[in-house]
Amino acid sequence: MRIRIIVPIIVDVFNEEVEREFKTYASEKTEIEVVNLDRGTASIESEFDEALAAPDIIKKTIEAEKQGFDGAIIDCFGDPAVKAAREAVDIPVVGAAEPSMLFACSLGHRFSVVTVLENVIPMIENIAKVLGVYDKLASVRSVDIPVLELHDKDKLKNALHDEMLKAIKEDKAHVLILGCTGMMGLANDLHNMLKEEGFDVPVIDPAAASIKFIEALLGLGVKQSRLTYMKPPEKERNV
Repeated sequence: MRIRIIVPIIVDVFNEEVEREFKTYASEKTEIEVVNLDRGTASIESEFDEALAAPDIIKKTIEAEKQGFDGAIIDCFGDPAVKAAREAVDIPVVGAAEPSMLFACSLGHRFSVVTVLENVIPMIENIAKVLGVYDKLASVRSVDIPVLELHDKDKLKNALHDEMLKAIKEDKAHVLILGCTGMMGLANDLHNMLKEEGFDVPVIDPAAASIKFIEALLGLGVKQSRLTYMKPPEKERNV
C-alpha cells in the first residue's frame, strides 16, 4: 500500500525525521511519501494556523488520490482539515489525534495528552468531544515549548516526563499521548522512565498510531462513510 504523509506546514525541517519515524512503524510493504504544503504556515499552533493551512491540505490530499496513493495521513495532532479532506476523496484520510485517542481508550480507563503550548489545549479538548471520548480524557497538559523548538530532545523529554508524572499523579491518567507529531522518537524512552518510577503505563506516539490505524482501515478494505462525509455539492468555488 502507498501512503502519503502530508506534513501540513510550509517548511521541511521535520521531513527526514518524519519519514524515518513512519517507516519505523509501517509494515514492510507500505510505501511512504512525505510532502509539505506550498501555502500555509511554518507550524500549526492555533485555529488561525489551521484555517490558513486547510486549502492546501485538501489540495495535497486530492493529488494523492489522483496519483494512486491508497491513503493519506495529515501529520498534525490538531487533525487540521481531516474532515474536509474525507469529503473530497475516496481514499481513507486520518490525522494524528483521532487514532491516538481511540487506541488510548482501549488501553486504559482514562488518558491524558501532553502537548506543546497552552493555546492548543482547547483544540485538543474539542477533538475529544467531537470524537465522543471526552469523558475518557483526564487532562491536556503542555510543556510550553513551541513546535519549531522541539529539536532539543533532552529538554523536551524532561519536560514531557514532568508533565506526564503530574498527569498520572494529579489527573489520574492511565494512558499518555504525545500531543504533537513533532515529539518524535520519545515514546519508548518516556515509557521506560515512567516504568522505572513505578508507573507501567502506555505512551502513544501519534505517528505510530496514525500509520497503524490507516493500515488497519486499508487491510479491512474500508474508508470514511459517505453518509457522514458526503461529497461536496458541485458549484463554483474560487480557491
